[in-house]
Amino acid sequence: MSATGAVLVVDDDPAICVVVGEALRRQGHEVKTASSIKERGALLESFTPDVLITDVMLPDGDGLDGVAEILERRPDLSVIVLSAQNTLNTAIRATEKGAFEYLPKPFDLNELARAVGDALGTGNAQDSGETDMGLPHDGLPLVGRSPAMQEVYRTIARVLSNDLSILVLGESGTGKELVAEAIHSLGQRRTKPFIAINMAAIPRELIEAELFGYEKGAFTGAQARAAGKFEQAQGGTLFLDEIGDMPMEAQTRLLRVLQSGEVTTVGGSKPVRVNVRIIAATNKDLPKLIEEGRFRQDLYYRLNVVPISLPALRERREDVVMLARHFLERAALEGLPRKALSDDAAQLLMAYHWPGNVRELQNMMQRLAVLSRENVIAADVLRNSLPLDMVPADYTAPTDQLSRAVREWAKRQLGIGFGQPNRALHDDLLALIEPILLQETLASVDGNQIRAAGLLGINRNTLRKKLTDYGLDPLQLRVVD
Repeated sequence: MSATGAVLVVDDDPAICVVVGEALRRQGHEVKTASSIKERGALLESFTPDVLITDVMLPDGDGLDGVAEILERRPDLSVIVLSAQNTLNTAIRATEKGAFEYLPKPFDLNELARAVGDALGTGNAQDSGETDMGLPHDGLPLVGRSPAMQEVYRTIARVLSNDLSILVLGESGTGKELVAEAIHSLGQRRTKPFIAINMAAIPRELIEAELFGYEKGAFTGAQARAAGKFEQAQGGTLFLDEIGDMPMEAQTRLLRVLQSGEVTTVGGSKPVRVNVRIIAATNKDLPKLIEEGRFRQDLYYRLNVVPISLPALRERREDVVMLARHFLERAALEGLPRKALSDDAAQLLMAYHWPGNVRELQNMMQRLAVLSRENVIAADVLRNSLPLDMVPADYTAPTDQLSRAVREWAKRQLGIGFGQPNRALHDDLLALIEPILLQETLASVDGNQIRAAGLLGINRNTLRKKLTDYGLDPLQLRVVD
């Protein structure tokens, strides 16, 4: 098949339809959406998709109903099932109905894009140079399946079709500018400019000139008229970063522009009509600044029409490993050595408190891609090779706990003692212990591989590989009453 295809997305959540639809369109796919089984059937009469993405819980019934019949008529159609019912039974039903892939909600857009690429026979969707959500950029990616990030995605989807002002809140390094880029690139203004200005990076006396432009002779060094950021962003989006650092006099003028839709340059007298969407961001407590008299309350209300709060990385630890592996992959695409992350290193990353958030993680992965001598980054590299107090002093990685347990068992049962682990013996013992641990863990969660992987501190692909290696059948690893 060709690199792109036709996709039908069926979900009763308009936010999911918008975000998934726009992300796939950015990758070149033709996309249509439906919100019910009835709409799905009507569209299939006139639209011939290569891939059908369907939710299970739809307003008029079970989204899996009718899938087998559809595939009988269209055996070349690939079906991807989405469901918030993250149970083994749902996965089995999806497979029995002939689904190509099953993704539990909340899902990650990258994973869905890869599934669509696989269904079309094009492999990894990121090989085309498009990054997360179909956005070609060098910033921090919108990666993550944590509930907090899913709420961010939903809010983004709801504001794409309007021009309401948005205030993005979050600590430094959480990706506030990337959210603004995503809203612009997926929204109705995407063909127009995206202009960003950082209030904290500009001398206070030059902020008004940067924002609103200036006339020749307006101040020393103004040798010609210059358009400000508002004019440069005409028809597009103006991102006001670190809005909490804007001086009060500039705030007053900004409020006037937002109220009138007109900009007057510094030293000028004739207003210029501007049409821009405003997205502001800050890591400061604006209500507190208002109480202290350092930020205008009326401007705050103008900017804070739709707030988007970005979680700190320590508040979405389930996304850390996904982000880390994404950054290693991106580093390889940029020409750095290709490195993988071991399971024990992944556990160590999740234990760290990440004061620098996603940006700190990105920088760390780039550094490891260069400094790590091995192709697989192990936990000891994080502990010993980085100028950083990675984890709490009392942290012990699960793999280290296992190694000690194996050595103690060998000493008691076999009478073998050693200062340094005997690698061959360790591997033999692990081969005996690991399948028992996998079976007990899966049985304790009734066969749910996602939960089991989380409890074991490994990703689902690693779990699947281990099950295959040991010849274990996940369908038999269930609690029986």
